[in-house]
Amino acid sequence: MFPWLWFWSPTLHLPFSGSVAQQIEPDTRWFFAGIPAEAGNGEIEKKAFEVASYGSQLGWITEVLLASASPGSVEPKQAARSLARLEKAHAEIEAVKKRSRAELAAAASNALAKLQEADPAAYEQLLAAAPRQSPRRLPR
Repeated sequence: MFPWLWFWSPTLHLPFSGSVAQQIEPDTRWFFAGIPAEAGNGEIEKKAFEVASYGSQLGWITEVLLASASPGSVEPKQAARSLARLEKAHAEIEAVKKRSRAELAAAASNALAKLQEADPAAYEQLLAAAPRQSPRRLPR
């Protein structure tokens, strides 16, 4: 062997000879990150989607609406089950929203505490300007 020719030594990778770990879980963050700020909160939408998908929610609403609008089109038992599922999903989604608001308030409080510690003048300036600025209301 000629050690001075090491740079001509080929590197050969056969199938399954290297790292074969593969993440197969789909990445759906792009969908919820694409929700405009004026339309809602992407994180809350993602958590609500984990409770019940949009298709499930729409299906339950459709069954309940059809049962009340045109009796006989949907079985009453099926409409009652759909209404119960819809009410349960609504309660869980409201709990998600409440937790999210609490987390947001805690994060704001922590940020203000850090600002007060790091830059007391900026903290006082922010507090002085806060009453004059009305917060932007977003649809819920």
